[in-house]
Amino acid sequence: MSMGEAVRFALRANPSLASQAAQSRAAEEGRKAARGEFGPKLGLTYSAMKQVRKSEPSPAHLPERGTYALGIEVSQPLFRGFRLLAGYQKAALEAERERLQLRKVRLETIAKVQGSCIDYLRSLYNVKSQKESLHRLADQLAITRAYYGTGLKPKLDVLQAEVDLREAESVLLQIENTRDTHLTKLNTLLGLPATADTALKGLLAYVPFKRTLEQCLELAYRQRPDIHMAKLSVDIAGKDRKTVQAGYYPQIEAYYNVTNSGNTPDLQMAGENGSRYTSWEVGAKATWDVFQWGTTYYADQKAGELVTKMRYEEEHQRLEVGYEVKTKYMAVREAEKRIHVAKTTVASAEEAYHAALARYREQVGTGFDVLDTSAKLTAAKFSLASAFADYLMALSQLYAAMGEEHPDLLPS
Repeated sequence: MSMGEAVRFALRANPSLASQAAQSRAAEEGRKAARGEFGPKLGLTYSAMKQVRKSEPSPAHLPERGTYALGIEVSQPLFRGFRLLAGYQKAALEAERERLQLRKVRLETIAKVQGSCIDYLRSLYNVKSQKESLHRLADQLAITRAYYGTGLKPKLDVLQAEVDLREAESVLLQIENTRDTHLTKLNTLLGLPATADTALKGLLAYVPFKRTLEQCLELAYRQRPDIHMAKLSVDIAGKDRKTVQAGYYPQIEAYYNVTNSGNTPDLQMAGENGSRYTSWEVGAKATWDVFQWGTTYYADQKAGELVTKMRYEEEHQRLEVGYEVKTKYMAVREAEKRIHVAKTTVASAEEAYHAALARYREQVGTGFDVLDTSAKLTAAKFSLASAFADYLMALSQLYAAMGEEHPDLLPS
């Protein structure tokens, strides 16, 4: 798969993303539950009671089998000091915050998958460069042995060439292990087993980025879910304060109930002292905690300070976003310049290596010059791969910092 296909696969299969999606759905169900608090409630009660009185003579009006009652009550809250409204608005804000959190996790997942793909592609490039170095060293060893066989080169040159070849083989093993480690990490992000043989296609390439820093900042302030989440946190804290302030007001509700009573479990009359009756009641009641030694007042003050705290955190979040965007933007521009420098360095290193190899074959140069220029060529290619990878990594993180989804970071 390509990088874009890998990102889309992860957005479907990554367990962390699926977990956050479930959390978002749960918050939406919480909003619906809070909405249900506005409606009437239907309650059902059933009771059984046995009453015994010890007196002489025994009272004849007490049912021998006890008293049974079935009651049905409908109640409708009329005024709860704005507690119900604040509770619903808070649940709605929390549902919106969870949706923004899901979008934030999506952006983070995209950046992680792209970063893992870039690391893997860099390791592939480094493996290729190291194998080329290995071939150059093997050719150099063969030439040195041939010259040694004819007496043109000392044994020391052969030994030095063998040491450099073995060191290059050791480095290749380390780079291949790094490549396999990056592939394992990529499989984990894709929700695949660690042993999955994922084939990632694509090459490290330069992708032009034309936006200015001011444009990036404007997009980030408008699109970043973190900023909107911080604002929602202020609003949620305000709704919490409204809930506390409900203690200043009376609680009013209307009710209607019907109760059927009898002296048998099925509420029918039985026996000499049998009884059965039905009663109903309709009304409204109000309760008001007039004085609680400052409990509501100080809870209100506490909630107010929390609102202030959330406002400061919102301001801090905006500053953090600005810092993050500028840092990533500067990293993109720095890596962009390093790519041009690294390309020039690779071209010069290749020219120097071929010149040293030609001089060595003509017996006017030393084997050390060949080995040294070969090592510098390998290092230059590693630097070029790092410049490409750092540029793409910074670009991926910049898109995430702006709140944009760009699965296809590399050109197809």
